[in-house]
Amino acid sequence: MPHKFAIGASVHYDGGTMTPGSRGTYKVVRQLPVENDRRLVYRIKAVAETFERTAEEFQLSRGD
Repeated sequence: MPHKFAIGASVHYDGGTMTPGSRGTYKVVRQLPVENDRRLVYRIKAVAETFERTAEEFQLSRGD
């Protein structure tokens, strides 16, 4: 099962119910390996943040 978003791609992160303030545009930093649960997971980073976030593919859509 291939990842939908490439490293360096601009994506929109929808966040979640626990982190609604984190919604916005991010860059994909890394594609994480697919584990036994077969979820596609990424490390993403916003320009304005000093840290990376982990996001599942269903939380992302194509960015600007």
